[in-house]
Amino acid sequence: MLHVQLGRDARGVVGVAARCVCGNPTVVATAPRLPDGTPFPTFYYLTHPAATAAMSRLEAEHVMRELQDELAADEQLQEGYRRAHEAYLADRALYGDVPEIDGVSAGGMPTRVKCLHALAGHALAAGPGVNPVGDAALARADWSPRRCACADPGPAGVAA
Repeated sequence: MLHVQLGRDARGVVGVAARCVCGNPTVVATAPRLPDGTPFPTFYYLTHPAATAAMSRLEAEHVMRELQDELAADEQLQEGYRRAHEAYLADRALYGDVPEIDGVSAGGMPTRVKCLHALAGHALAAGPGVNPVGDAALARADWSPRRCACADPGPAGVAA
């Protein structure tokens, strides 16, 4: 299924971190060093085509800039985002230490909003309340993890 979702072979996958309600992968966890030796900081990788498309639409609508402005103005949000960064690094560290990406998480954490795909992937994998910016992106999306939008639903559900 990952090959179908990505349109290529998946690289360095160590597990499925979140699933669609139908059972198909939504987010995969990826080794911090790919099989070819390349450092890969994006531990949580959004694979679900509808989720990916939704984040792309938000980025095209300049939601990253809006979320960056919210982050700059809200100390509580900044603290939550810093904790999300630390949680991301801790999760990835369970799969190896890669000095080249030490302290680097994904999506611009802990100070910038750079990639909604990465932030939504983290929010989906970690659950609500862990990554407040990822949660905010998911809340603004026209895709929901509570409804299957898969072209080929898995055995646990059917397309909505």
